[in-house]
Amino acid sequence: MIQRRTAVGLGLGLLGSPLLLTGCGGGAEATERRAGVPRPAPTATAPGARPPEIRAEAAPRGPSGLGPRTTAALPDRCRQAVVVTGRGRNSPRCTVVVHERTATGWQAGPAWPAHNALRGWSAHHMAGDLRSPLGVYTLSDAGGLLPDPGSRLPYHRSTGFTTRGTGFRGEPLAGAFDYVVAIDYNRARGTSPLDWTRPLGPGRGGGVWLHVDHGGPTHGCVSVARPHMRELLRTLDPHRHPVVVMGYADWLAR
Repeated sequence: MIQRRTAVGLGLGLLGSPLLLTGCGGGAEATERRAGVPRPAPTATAPGARPPEIRAEAAPRGPSGLGPRTTAALPDRCRQAVVVTGRGRNSPRCTVVVHERTATGWQAGPAWPAHNALRGWSAHHMAGDLRSPLGVYTLSDAGGLLPDPGSRLPYHRSTGFTTRGTGFRGEPLAGAFDYVVAIDYNRARGTSPLDWTRPLGPGRGGGVWLHVDHGGPTHGCVSVARPHMRELLRTLDPHRHPVVVMGYADWLAR
């Protein structure tokens, strides 16, 4: 697996508070009575007419599984979030769910089984540590060895996505990079996922992608089945400012 990225945390607050409708406890009415101020006559209501309704619209909740601290790290304009939930801090297995933000809250799609790095997760990812970086990262560019399946993100096709050899379980790696989405961790946005620019330096790793699952743990990426990668490429919309939120369950629930 190509390893390259540096943990760059994103984070703009997105949490809102529900609209709270409060009364004054009769204070204003009592003051008027003491001052002798005449009370206005009640407004007549036509027979059979229903009084106007006052509604309080709750602010959209965060994606399921995310606690207030993690939710607050979502950019304000984000309307798509790929939530990667690891089974444990040191586990290479995880679940991927695409969430869409609507007027009434975040709606979750189906859960996809997935793999992350062999040794689990790290809050300070380093090259070669075999851990996936915790955090919230934008998703800006895609690519792969195969033709564009209908990606909304800029798609960079190249033979440079060819990979050989075997994974940690002896599984063949061929085809793992047929489709990829670059996770904006220690990389230059707006470039091919193959670009090796490392703003935080090469020691912090890089090349952290969403890509086709090869049946075993990764070096730092997140992998899902081929049909799910194709669906992901067709779903992620740059106009909805997608991000990936990745980490083990307890960390995400903070």
